[in-house]
Amino acid sequence: MATTDDRAISSHLKESRRFAPPDAFAQRALVGSREAYDALYRESLEQPDAFWRRESSALVWRTPWTRTLSWELPHARWFEGATLNVSESCTDRHLSGATRNKAAIIWEGEHGEVRTLTYAQLHREVVRCAGALADLGVTKGDRVAIYMGMVPEVAVAMLACARLGATHSVVFGGFAAEALRDRIQDSGAKVLVTQDAGWRRGHLVHLKETADRAAAQSPTIEKVLVLRHVGQDKAPIGMVEGRDVDWHHALEHASDAGKHAVAVDAEHPLFILYTSGSTGKPKGVLHTTAGYLVGAHVSTKYVFDLRAEDVYWCTADVGWVTGHSYLVYGPLSNGATCVMYEGAPNFPDWGRFWRIIERHGVTILYTAPTAIRAFIRQGDEWPAKSDLSSLRLLGTVGEPINPEAWIWYQRVVGGGRCPVVDTWWQTETGSIMMTTLPGACDAKPGSTGLPFFGVVPDVVHQDGTSVGPNQAGLLVLKSPWPSMLRTVWGDDERFRTQYWTEVPGAYFTGDGARRDEDGYHWVVGRIDDVLNVAGHRIGTAEIESALVSHPSVAEAAAVGRPDDLKGQALVVFVTLKPAFAPDDATRAALLRHVEGEIGKFARPDAIRFADALPKTRSGKIMRRLLKDVAAGRDAKGDTSTLEDLSVLAKLRADEE
Repeated sequence: MATTDDRAISSHLKESRRFAPPDAFAQRALVGSREAYDALYRESLEQPDAFWRRESSALVWRTPWTRTLSWELPHARWFEGATLNVSESCTDRHLSGATRNKAAIIWEGEHGEVRTLTYAQLHREVVRCAGALADLGVTKGDRVAIYMGMVPEVAVAMLACARLGATHSVVFGGFAAEALRDRIQDSGAKVLVTQDAGWRRGHLVHLKETADRAAAQSPTIEKVLVLRHVGQDKAPIGMVEGRDVDWHHALEHASDAGKHAVAVDAEHPLFILYTSGSTGKPKGVLHTTAGYLVGAHVSTKYVFDLRAEDVYWCTADVGWVTGHSYLVYGPLSNGATCVMYEGAPNFPDWGRFWRIIERHGVTILYTAPTAIRAFIRQGDEWPAKSDLSSLRLLGTVGEPINPEAWIWYQRVVGGGRCPVVDTWWQTETGSIMMTTLPGACDAKPGSTGLPFFGVVPDVVHQDGTSVGPNQAGLLVLKSPWPSMLRTVWGDDERFRTQYWTEVPGAYFTGDGARRDEDGYHWVVGRIDDVLNVAGHRIGTAEIESALVSHPSVAEAAAVGRPDDLKGQALVVFVTLKPAFAPDDATRAALLRHVEGEIGKFARPDAIRFADALPKTRSGKIMRRLLKDVAAGRDAKGDTSTLEDLSVLAKLRADEE
C-alpha cells in the first residue's frame, strides 16, 4: 500500500531557473505561446469530440467514429464505431505527394553501414511481410511475437502484423530465453519473428539461438520467420525443418494477402507489451488501435513540434514502449524521417552518438537521462568533436532528469539554443502525459511540466484529495485518455487492482510527485523508491539529484537497505568524473553536500564508489539489483537485460 504525507518528499528538486522558448523557435512553432497552449488544453477537456476529430483528421479512417468516449471505470472505449488500420496511416497515406520518396527510416549499423527506406519502400516491405505472415497462417486476432534487434525489419514486422489485424508482442532482444518463453506462452503467440544475430559493442548477440530455446518450450508457436541480418558466415544458424522460414525467401514469394489492409474496430488489440523487470507472471499491457494511434500521433506532432524537413532520432529500442510510440507509430503516422541505430552509444567510442547526429543532420534528439549522465562523465570534449548545429530540439524520457544533467544537455549538446522537452509517461499510458511544449511554455530543469492535451493529472493524498502546492503526494490521472491501456492481457483483475484501487476513482501511476505554484509537476520516482529513514520519507530521485549537482559526481543511485534501528538505511552508489578520486575526502565532501542541499536527515549511511552502475541496454539503472547488493544478498529476478554483467560482479567483489 503506497503512502505519503506532507514530509514525504523533500524540496531539493525545487528549481528557480526558467528557460523561455527561444523567440526564433516560438515564431515557427505549432503552438507558439502559453495562451495558445492553454486554449488547446481547455478545448481538449471541454470539447473533446471537436478537438480529437480535428487533431486526428490526417489519419486514415475507414469509418468515422460515432461516439468519442464510453467510460465505465476502469474500462474505456474510445472512438466507438470507427474502423481503421494503423498501417494505412503510417505508410499508405504517404504514397501520394512528396512524402512518397521521402526517407522514412535511416538505419545505421554498429559498423557504420547505412540503409534508407523511403515511405514507398517501407510500404512495399510491409505489404510483402504481411503477405508472408498470412502465408504462414496469421489472420486477424492472432498474436505474433517479435524478438529482434534494432533493424528496419522490426518496424516492418510490427506494421505487417497491424496490416493483417494481428496483435504483435515485441520482446526486447536482450531478454533471455526464459523471459521470451514466458511472454510467448502468456500471449499465446502463433508465430515468432526473429533474426540470426545482431551487433552490440562489436560482439554478436545470437538471437536465433535464444529464440530456438524459447520456441521449443512454447507449444502455441507454429512457425518461426527468420531474418538473416549478419549472414551465415558470421552467425551460422540451424533452421528447424517444417517450422522455420527464411525472411527473404518468404517475402520474395509472398502472396498478395498483404496488399489490402484489414479494417479493424477502434478497440481491436494492436499490441501487447510486457513490462520489463517482472519477477513473477509477465504483465502484458494491452493497447488497442484507434486510441493508441491517436495518442501517439498527436503527441509526436506537438511535443516534438514536427516539421516536414526534420530528421528525428529517438534512441530507444523498439522492445520498449518508447520505441513503439516514438520511433514507429507516432513519427511514421506523421510522415517523419526517423533515424534508427543498431548498436551501443559508446561503440567504438563515446563520440558515436554525436557523429550520427552530424552524419545524418539530426534535428530532434530524444534520449534518456541515464545516457546523458553517462555522456557527462566522459567530458565535454566528445560532443565538441562533432558538428551538432543541425539540432533544434532536445527531449528526455525514461525517468526524472536532475537539473544539472538538464543544464548540461541544453548547454553542451544543444549549444544553448535548443529547447529541452522533458517527458513523463509510462508503458501503460501509451503516449506522453506531461511535458512543456517547446514553443509555448517555459521549461524548468528537473520538472516534467504541464499536462498534455486531454490529460488530467493530480497530486493527491491516499484518500484522493489534492495536496497543496509543493506538497508531496501520489501522482494520479483523474480522467481517461485515448492511448490508455485497456487491460492486462488475460488478467483483468490484475488491471483493476494494480491501477484502479489504490486511490479512489483514479488511475494510480505508482509515482510520487509534487506540483508547484505554477502548476508544473515534479516527478520524484516510484513510490516504492521513497525511503522511510528514521521516520523521514525521502525520495531517492532527490538524493540522487543532490549528489549529481556536486562537481565530482557523474551518476548516483540511492537505495535502501534494512536497518534494525532506522527501519531503512540510505546507501548511495556513486560514479565519479575522471578527475576525482574515490577516497575518504571525496566521500566526506559528498556527505556534507547532501546535508547542505537537503538536510542532515538525508545524510547517506554509506556512499559506495563504483566504476559503473548496473544498467539495462536501454540505459536504465537497475536499482533493484543495487538494493540486493546493499543488503548483502544475492540478486533476485531476471538479469538478462543487463548491459554488462561484469558491473554487478565488480560491485559484489568490492563488497567482499
